[in-house]
Amino acid sequence: MGRERLRVVCYSVLIGATLLALWQASVAGTPAGKGLPGPVAVARAAGEMLANPFYSNGPNDKGIGLQLLASLGRLAVGYAVASVVAIALGVVLGLSPALYRAVNPYIQILKPISPLAWMPLFLYTIRDSGWAAVLVIFMSSLWPTLANTAFGVVNIKRDYLHVAAILQLSWWRRLLQVVLPAAAPAIVAGLRISIGSAWVAIVAAEMLIGGTGIGYFVWNEWNNLALTSVIFAIIAIGLIGVLLDAGLGRLSRRLAWSE
Repeated sequence: MGRERLRVVCYSVLIGATLLALWQASVAGTPAGKGLPGPVAVARAAGEMLANPFYSNGPNDKGIGLQLLASLGRLAVGYAVASVVAIALGVVLGLSPALYRAVNPYIQILKPISPLAWMPLFLYTIRDSGWAAVLVIFMSSLWPTLANTAFGVVNIKRDYLHVAAILQLSWWRRLLQVVLPAAAPAIVAGLRISIGSAWVAIVAAEMLIGGTGIGYFVWNEWNNLALTSVIFAIIAIGLIGVLLDAGLGRLSRRLAWSE
């Protein structure tokens, strides 16, 4: 197993080095300011930004660390509220097949709508761009967790619920000791999909609302034609997304079980 993992790491490093070499070769000889910057220029810009990531020189000049923290803060609020709502509704719908069939057409209509399509309505009703972005996160996080929770609850073995009824467990004990543990793998799978959707949505939303956030940072640096900063920010967005997904992936593996 160790040898196989080492082989995978070697292949991955080799592929990454090859891609970087091809990237650098494609921009070699290109005059500065013409065309995309190469990995060396991006690495140089990254070093400068990471040397002082939390500076603040006004509303339009903040370090990338502050920009990421602002985005992660919005993500945490919108994602947490959406997760609580989605799990609660998913459990209710999963335990009531008739109610699920009645509500499902509305879910199917609302689910394909892009979260950004709600932005004008949020801006008009609450008149606060920051909270509008949080609501975009809420909408992007809601549906995957709701659908997976309902699916997980519907597919709980009826024997478990029958045993809980025989033991005369209260509704709350039945929920906490039977329903949620049995549906946990499906719920976490939904949470994992939702975190990716939410992270994608917050970047796009921040490009629209301005202010502070990694999405606004990317757009502002593009307006300044600082492409090295744009590319580094894109890489940072990808790395944060990987870390968020890896955390929920580890939780998913811990909750996985087989009979």
